[in-house]
Amino acid sequence: MPDTLSLTLLAPLALLPGILLAVVRPGKRPGSLPVWAEASAFAAFALALTGLVQNALGPVSGAAILEGPFALALRADLVAESIATLVGFIGWIVMRYSRTYLDGEAREGAFHGLMLTTLAAVLVFAQAGTFPTLIIATFAVGLTLRKLLLFYPDRPEAQRAATKFAYVWHGGDVLLAFAAGLLFSRFGTLDLAALPAAAAEQGLGLAGTLAVAAIVAAAALKTAAFPLHGWLTEVMEAPTPVSALLHAGIINSGGVLLITAAGLVQQSTGAMAALVMIGGFTALFGAAVMLTQSAIKTALAWSTVSQMGFMLLQCGLGLWTLALLHIVAHSLYKAHAFLSSGTAVTEVSNIRRPGPIAVPSVPAVLKSFALALAIFAAIATSFTYAFGPKTPQALALGAILIFGVAYLVAQGLADRAPVALTKRTAAASLAAAIGYFSFQTLAQAIWGRVLPAAPMPGELEWALLVIAVASFGLVAFAQALFPLWAHHPATAGLRVHLANGLYLNALLDRAIGGFRTTTHR
Repeated sequence: MPDTLSLTLLAPLALLPGILLAVVRPGKRPGSLPVWAEASAFAAFALALTGLVQNALGPVSGAAILEGPFALALRADLVAESIATLVGFIGWIVMRYSRTYLDGEAREGAFHGLMLTTLAAVLVFAQAGTFPTLIIATFAVGLTLRKLLLFYPDRPEAQRAATKFAYVWHGGDVLLAFAAGLLFSRFGTLDLAALPAAAAEQGLGLAGTLAVAAIVAAAALKTAAFPLHGWLTEVMEAPTPVSALLHAGIINSGGVLLITAAGLVQQSTGAMAALVMIGGFTALFGAAVMLTQSAIKTALAWSTVSQMGFMLLQCGLGLWTLALLHIVAHSLYKAHAFLSSGTAVTEVSNIRRPGPIAVPSVPAVLKSFALALAIFAAIATSFTYAFGPKTPQALALGAILIFGVAYLVAQGLADRAPVALTKRTAAASLAAAIGYFSFQTLAQAIWGRVLPAAPMPGELEWALLVIAVASFGLVAFAQALFPLWAHHPATAGLRVHLANGLYLNALLDRAIGGFRTTTHR
């Protein structure tokens, strides 16, 4: 057994100096607090990164605060340390940005303290070794994030967004507590490392099956999956650093939960199928609505909805290493996108209005899709020969990615000559296919030994794979032909409905008491 304590476990403690100073100086211009806040966040990132390096060099151990069935413990495996390092990096960047963003605000000091406390809770969540630790950490994240969403408490929009967030997020917490009770009654343990082996030996049974269903439902709520996604599109009332931390880190909690419990979740065929259906539909729905948005930050929010749906789809396919890689890539991209959104508005406003969008022809689009798929098949064959066979799930996911590439090229080069379109399609498809299989191989090499392999698909799984590939292919084809139908009178109403998210957010508003708001102090 390893006896070296992972330094990643100390990352949450590194945030305490900034948090304590914020308690003393919660008001305007709190002296050196912004510097201390950034320094604390950097120290947390440095500790997480050092722990990750420790793990790469040799085995390290976790830590337990309490013993027994309801122990509070942190684990130190490669997955936990990778996620903690990502969270630490995003947290440091956001806190650095916050140093000047809120300069002169009345509650500037309190903001820094709340951000650091939220970051500490997320770090604990990422390294949780037991269900009690997981539940306490995610509950704390919900409490502090709600206060951040209400940083401007007199704004009705902020009150409404915070209320919806609290209902959805803490609904997920209740489901996790329910799952924990069922798992303890079935297996007599709540240790996240011991549960998969216990379930494999004894079988899930009714209690275990219901527990896994509750975990999947909790993950769907925390990733803003359809149909309770509306709260994520309204959190723009909070300061930009909050949006960046939420969209780049906290929203990934559902995916982190599923990856942490992957060995348990994968033993339920129904749960995996539910993830494919929920994730796939959320991804398509979010992408469709995103295309109709005019505000940059709102479009980014709908992009997050779509990306989280795609990540749930990856988990449902059993592609756990790719799901984790997706979390890393999406977090880095979204943090940059939100923190630079103001600059993006300025840049867009300085660009001259584009001319009319060229209308692609159906034969050209079909040719692009066929060429992209042929190149994908050739690259897949090459990687199979070099690195071993690829699972049907991995091939299906790659085909979905290639559909997206083909649609972008076909629409973007609709006014070019056929030869130019063919060359660009071939180049983009070749780069995408090589990149996809290269990153998949890399992710498998890094995390494959600690995450379960994708199961061999049965009849249900094959049916879901066919439906998923066909659905994404049809949507990509329709998007490529967007100029042909988008402004047709028959589709004008659909565009309006999509722009409003099919009004599901309005239904959630009514469910929580309409548009009434209360004052929060």
